[in-house]
Amino acid sequence: MRRPSPLPLPEPSRAAEPAAAADAVSIDEGAPPRGPQNAPGTQRRDPPGQSGTTAIETAGVLTALRPSALPVAAGDTVRADTTAPREAEPPLGLRDVWRAARARRKALRAEVRRFTGRQRRRRAVWIGSAAAVVVLILATLGAAYSPLFAVEEIRVVGTSQLDPQAVENALSSQLGTPLPRVDQSAVKAALVGFPLVETYTLEARPPHELIVRIVERTPVGVVSGRAGFSVVDAAGVALSTSAAMPAGLPLLTITGGTESPAFAAAGLVLRALPDAVRAQVTAVTASSPDDVTLTLGTNTQIVWGNADQSALKALVLETTMRARPPASVSVYDVSSPQAIVVR
Repeated sequence: MRRPSPLPLPEPSRAAEPAAAADAVSIDEGAPPRGPQNAPGTQRRDPPGQSGTTAIETAGVLTALRPSALPVAAGDTVRADTTAPREAEPPLGLRDVWRAARARRKALRAEVRRFTGRQRRRRAVWIGSAAAVVVLILATLGAAYSPLFAVEEIRVVGTSQLDPQAVENALSSQLGTPLPRVDQSAVKAALVGFPLVETYTLEARPPHELIVRIVERTPVGVVSGRAGFSVVDAAGVALSTSAAMPAGLPLLTITGGTESPAFAAAGLVLRALPDAVRAQVTAVTASSPDDVTLTLGTNTQIVWGNADQSALKALVLETTMRARPPASVSVYDVSSPQAIVVR
């Protein structure tokens, strides 16, 4: 039996091709031109395994179907036409170049001003502060060395044997002198004439007062000499001289005089004595720095030895004299303060 031949398929209409091809259109403007087999009006057969698509490349269809109006499926590539002519730009003239250079200079100056503004402000602050300090120093010096702070009053304090008025009169040459310019040498020369002055200090109390603080020498005994009886302190400085023996001070009999080491040791011993004990001493003898001996008013002797540990010896002696008064004792030996001997 003969197999029946297949019926011929109806040929698709040309008018329906654009509508059918609208479902899958691939527009590739950058693709190379096709050969004669892809000429307009011909049907191209797709390779096996691909879905049937028809590429329409006629000039009329490309003009009617713009990319903005076509639906683009996922994976399709749409390339814009880069060959469209651009509008020609006018050529730059000399005026345009000059304006651009001027604008650039203005921008550069603005940037320089912005970045250097902080430095200028900081520099101005430093200069203003330094100027203020200099003005303050100059004003202070000018006021201090001007008559506004001149000495108008001199006050002497710390004297018990000296006459304060006599000291003030000796320093009267400093009146009218600005306080910072008081002549130290002139003050020292004026106070040298007062033997009782051991040390002194000057204190300026603005605006017009000068205070002189004096520490007087402490007389420790009397030294007999050709001129009479001289009152001396522990350093051997003669404070006064009289023909009669001054009362209330012991007579010092020291080998070598006031410049000897024996006198220095005796002076240290007398300075270490308590006031109550010193008031009872009537005589002091020393042939060397190690054998200082004191005599009380009751003819009681105090063997002191050298000037070492004088503070401890004075304390032990005062305690012993309370326990055993000098009227019942002939000798207090405190040369060794750890083992005092009373006879």
